[in-house]
Amino acid sequence: QVQLEESGGGLVQAGGSLRLSCAASGGIFSSYTVGWFRQAPGKEREFVAAIIRWSGSTLYADSVKGRFTISRDSAKNTVNLQMNSLKPEDTAVYTCAAKYSASGSSYSPLAYNYWGQGTQVTVSS
Repeated sequence: QVQLEESGGGLVQAGGSLRLSCAASGGIFSSYTVGWFRQAPGKEREFVAAIIRWSGSTLYADSVKGRFTISRDSAKNTVNLQMNSLKPEDTAVYTCAAKYSASGSSYSPLAYNYWGQGTQVTVSS
């Protein structure tokens, strides 16, 4: 059973940066595809970024491409999301998730087996 815990959220001004981390216990992160999703009040959960198991290939939502970078630290068993040039529309609860199967779309939350509790990111204008 994999347990996930996010850290690094907070309040930042527009144009600033934050770095989120997702720490795993009970599993080796490199054997899982790990994704970040976000949900703003009144909106559906949406895909942000993912790093594919073993290969380390990355996927990004168009809205964050060029501003966010997802990476994996195998030594620490964490997956990080570096968020630069933040905008007020990036405000949401950010949650990391992991899936162990190659099947299912890495863009869809339905494909993920394990979820963290989420961390709030607020970007002020």
